[in-house]
Amino acid sequence: MSFMGRVAEMQWVWEPFTPRGVAAFARSRLSSLLAVQAVVALASAFLVVWVLDHGFAPTITQAIEQLPDSGRISEGNLTLTDSNPRMLAWGNFLAIDLDLHHSGEVRSPAQFQFEFGGDSLLIISLFGELELDYPPGQSFYFNRVDLEPKWAAWKPDLLGMAGVGVFLALMLTWTLLATLYMWPVWLAGFFANRDLSLIQSWKLAGATLMPGAMIMGLSIWFYGEGVFDLVRLFFGFAMHLLVGWIYVLISPVFLPGAKSEMAENPFARKG
Repeated sequence: MSFMGRVAEMQWVWEPFTPRGVAAFARSRLSSLLAVQAVVALASAFLVVWVLDHGFAPTITQAIEQLPDSGRISEGNLTLTDSNPRMLAWGNFLAIDLDLHHSGEVRSPAQFQFEFGGDSLLIISLFGELELDYPPGQSFYFNRVDLEPKWAAWKPDLLGMAGVGVFLALMLTWTLLATLYMWPVWLAGFFANRDLSLIQSWKLAGATLMPGAMIMGLSIWFYGEGVFDLVRLFFGFAMHLLVGWIYVLISPVFLPGAKSEMAENPFARKG
């Protein structure tokens, strides 16, 4: 088929759920793929921001409200008027406490716990413990009077930046993965004797990422609702990768077969 013929057959498609629907993106306009990816990326970014806003931000707000009126991290050390270990705030996702000596007296069932010590921040989670020293030569407010108005002012901006970051990261990641996945897609089409060029393989590869992305988005929603814990969330992450590879191998089969380029035998007997 000529180049102009291929352009003429390109259509607007939108259904990235079934293998046949994903395969249709190979012969669609590039704008179709980009539009669907943008919608899925926007939905994913919204879900991440929603989890941060409803699962993590309230705990941070409550913790700041429980801070003393004076306190500061300076020259790698936290200075407070009250040094007794105590929990500042906690929720299902996040807990924040003060324990200047990291004595282990304050623990919570939260999935992440941030413990501010005398000279370091201790992060406790399912993955273990990570201790980060406060940066030397820098100073930070660590009191209610200074942090409360700053957090109120910066919270919308931080959530907005998180959403934009997720959207751009997904679009870039899908572009890179499509460039990687196009080769197994092309090979699958070749062995299945399907009419599939490299450009079409790239578009089809980009579409194969959408079903898995939607599974991951559903997992994030379940996580935000408290249905999934971290273990189930990571299981959802593994499943979204597996689903992508399944579509890579299956979707090319739903493309039209390649036409034979062998010339007709002029000596063949016509009935």
